[in-house]
Amino acid sequence: MKTIYKITILLGLSALVTSCHDNLKPNYQYMPNMYEPVSYNTYSESSAFKNGKEGQLPAEGSLNRGFEVYEYENTTAGYDLAKANLKSPLDSLSTEDMDKAKGLFEIYCAICHGNTGNGQGKLVTQGKLLGIPNYKDRVITTGSVFHVQTYGLNSMGAYSNQLNAHERWLVATYVMKLKSEL
Repeated sequence: MKTIYKITILLGLSALVTSCHDNLKPNYQYMPNMYEPVSYNTYSESSAFKNGKEGQLPAEGSLNRGFEVYEYENTTAGYDLAKANLKSPLDSLSTEDMDKAKGLFEIYCAICHGNTGNGQGKLVTQGKLLGIPNYKDRVITTGSVFHVQTYGLNSMGAYSNQLNAHERWLVATYVMKLKSEL
C-alpha cells in the first residue's frame, strides 16, 4: 500500500512538473522592456514633448549651473572698462597657487606666448602663428588679461570654457608677474 502511494505521488509530481513547461509557447515576461527594449532614432519625433518635434527649452532668463555673471561686455568699451576698473579678487597668492597658475599658463598660454611671456612660443618659433605680443610691450592690467581670457581678442580665442573664473584670475596674476620680470 505504501508503494502505491509513493508511486502515485511520484507520478502526480512528474505530471505537474512536465505539464507546466511547453516548448512551443514561451514563458510569460513580467517586464518585457527589459527583454526587448524599445529603440528610438536620434533626432526623431517624439510624443514626449508638447509639439512632438523638439525637446524642451530652458526657462527664459535661467542660468547654467556653475555660471558666474561677468558684468563687462564683449566690446572694445567693455575691454577698456575692464582694463581700468576690474581688480582681482585674489589678494595674494600662496606658492601653491602660483605653482598652479604657472601650470595653467604652461598648458593654455605658453604654446603661443612662450614660457616667459616674450611672445615666442612653440607655434611662433615654428612659423605657425605671427604677431603674438610680448607682455613687456603691452599696456595690460590684471583686469584686461582676465577680460581677454574670458572673451578672447583678435586671433586669441576665449578660454572661459576651459578655465573657470578662479583659474582665469590665477593665470592673469601670473601673467602680470611675468610682465614684471621681463
